[in-house]
Order: sequence, then C-alpha cells, then structure tokens
Amino acid sequence: MGIISGTLSAIISGVTFCFCSASASLCSAWCGNDKPSTSPPSAKSGRMRSAVLLGFSIIVALSFQYGLGPNVSQLQWSYFIDAWTQSCENDNPELVKVCSGNAGVYRASSAAFFFFVIFGLAALCKPTANRDAWPAKYALYCLLCAGTCFIPNDPIFMPIYLWVARIGSVFFVLLQQIILVDVAYNWNESWIEKADKAEIDEGTGKGKKWLGAILFSCFVLYAGSLVAIILLYVHFGGCQSNDAFISITLVGSIIATIVQLSMSETGSLLTSASMTAYVTYLCGSAVSKNPNAVCNPKLGETSVGNIVVGLMFVFISLMWTGFSYTNDKRLGGSTTAAPEASVEDAEEGKPVGGVVVNEDADATTTESSDTASPKSFNNSWKLNAVMALVCCWYAMTLTGWGSIDKRGDISNPDAGDVSMWMLIVSQWIALLLYLWTLIAPSLFPDRDFS
Repeated sequence: MGIISGTLSAIISGVTFCFCSASASLCSAWCGNDKPSTSPPSAKSGRMRSAVLLGFSIIVALSFQYGLGPNVSQLQWSYFIDAWTQSCENDNPELVKVCSGNAGVYRASSAAFFFFVIFGLAALCKPTANRDAWPAKYALYCLLCAGTCFIPNDPIFMPIYLWVARIGSVFFVLLQQIILVDVAYNWNESWIEKADKAEIDEGTGKGKKWLGAILFSCFVLYAGSLVAIILLYVHFGGCQSNDAFISITLVGSIIATIVQLSMSETGSLLTSASMTAYVTYLCGSAVSKNPNAVCNPKLGETSVGNIVVGLMFVFISLMWTGFSYTNDKRLGGSTTAAPEASVEDAEEGKPVGGVVVNEDADATTTESSDTASPKSFNNSWKLNAVMALVCCWYAMTLTGWGSIDKRGDISNPDAGDVSMWMLIVSQWIALLLYLWTLIAPSLFPDRDFS
C-alpha cells in the first residue's frame, strides 16, 4: 500500500511539475520573453500579443456594458455614479442603463485605442518596439482602463470619443472592402501561378489539378451562396427591408458575374465567386442585426444559452476581425523577408541574420547588427494603426453606433438599426468597388490598374 501511495505521489508530482513548466513557458511566450535578446524579435509575435490585448479589451467592454454599467446606480459612491450616468439623462430608466453600458464600452475601447496609438508612434520610431516589454504593456492597459472608470462621460467619452470612434469605424469599413476585393483577386492569381509552376516543374498537364481546384472552389462558393440566399428568404423574408436586402444581394451578384464574364479582361470566375460569397455573408449579417423582432427570429428569449452563444459569437467574430486584418501581407508587408533566426542559432553564436552577396563556394554574408530594424518590421506601426481602428469599430458594433434605442438584447448585443445599415452599405460599397475594378481597365485603357 505504501509503495502504491508513493508511486501515485511521484506521478502526481511529475505531472504537476510538467504542467507548471508548460504553463510558465506558455505565459513567457505570450508575454514576449520567448527568445533571447540576441535574437531579433518577430513581427508575428507582436501581432499575436496585440490580438490578445484586443481580446481582453473586448471582454472588459462587454463586462462594463452588461455588468457594471447598468448596475452602477447600486454602488454607494455618488461621484462614480455621476461619472457613469452623465449625459445619460432620460425619463426611461432602462435607456439610462443602456447609456451607462455604452459608456462602459467607450471606456474600455478608448483605453485600447490610445494604447495602440501610443505604441504605433513608438513602432514608427523603432519598428522592433512592437514586441518589447509586453508584460508592462498589459499592465499599462489595465491602468488606463481603470483610470477611465473615474473620468466623467462628458465630454471625453460623449461626445468626443464617440465621434472619434464613428469616424475611425467608417475608415475601417472602407479598408475592409478594399482588402476583401484584393484578397479575392490574389486568391485566383496565386492558384494560377501554382498551375503554371506545376506545368514547368512537374511536366505538361500537371497544372490541371490547380485549375480543377479553381473550378471546384467556384462551384462550392456559388452553390453555398445560393443555398444561403434561399435560407435567408425562408427565415428572414416577409419584411420589406429584409426582402430588399436579399434581392439586391442576388441581383448584384448576378450582374457582377455577367460583367466579369462578358466585359472584363482582368476579372476571373473565382474572384466573382468569392465576392458573391462575401456579399451574401454581409447580407446575412445585416438581416440578423435587424432590431425588429418580427423581421429577426434571432431576437428571441434571453435565456442563459442564448446569452452565452450570442456573447461568444460577438467576441469570436470581433477577435477574428482584429487578427485577420493585421496580417502582414494585408498591411503591404514584404513576402520575401528573410526568415527569422532560430533560438538555437542565437545561443550558439551564429549570425542572427545576413544577406547573401554571391553564390560561389566562398560566399560571404553581411551580418545585420543587433540594433538594425529587420525588414519584416516595416509594417509594425501599420499593425497598431489597424488595431486602433478595430477598437473604434468594435465600440460602434457593440453600442449600435452610439444609439440607445432600437437595439438588440444581451443575447444579440450587436443588433441595431445603425449596425444593420452599416453592414448593408458595406455590401453595396464592396459590390460597386468590384464592378469598378472590372470595367475601369476598359474605360481607361491607358491607365495601369494592376
């Protein structure tokens, strides 16, 4: 019995040690201490840590909006109550709670916004700064967020930051559409290049697999979009606004595809299929934001399950937006940047990075200094700029662009008239932008649109 007990104790101790070691390693990696100082930092690591901070700020914003904000009047501190309810005067106490909740979102969002603005300027001066001292950065955000709790709403948050967030969100929405159109074009070009490369490297006919993949992707995207439009008619149809949005989506997608097939020399079927799927997604998102319960079956009972699912969906979608739109390629980063040196190379004293100057057997390398800014960091400030715009955008998404009426509920926190219209206008911008890319080369043949 003693042997068994001792064995179990040893196993538990070993497992505990491994768990603690793994946890410490993970925390160290996420906080920015995953490489020695002799190894140049990675732009990607700064991006991941920025996304973690963004996610934390979204959690704080939701906590303020549905926890502290609506219940601030229950606190026994008059200054704190006045600070959160200022500019929220209304005869309807429920609207006062909504307004206080919105003010909580502005506090968490503005703290993150100014954080990314400050460190965007720092990254502009020193590109590698985006990876340094992340434990202190997390602590600084927490202090900023705590400090905003004691600042009255008027005028810092309402109306100053409210209008800053509105303007920043408009810029982000425009940036979204430009990036998505570019991604749709790049997808097709990438697979065409792979097909051509396979024909050269592997032999005649080997590129057909990529061309087949393009045709299959087109079929899946168009079929999925058609099924989605039918489901939107079934579940969200019957209201004049919803029917109009869905019909415009269908007609606009057909027109874009016909123009691409008949008039355009630059477009492709895969690009049109991608845009059709994207505008269908925007249409579905728009009608699901309709605050009218008759038009939106998602606005049901606020059960615990609906609340959890609704908040999780909003959190994941906002996090995905913040992380995906800060991809180095989408920010105009170089795709030929030298690979990052490994930790082992740094510890063994090998050159951290270099540039090959000839291909002979006696090739030499020019070592980069520790203080030089790697080329892959030239977009560090852009990452912070986009993150700042995302902070503006999520504040407007959660608060219905600053409105306190015609809103959704806690199980659908991003529903609202303004949110619905912003999504559908974004769809129209995307369609018009794509149509312009199709017809512009024909209208202006002397100009380069590549």
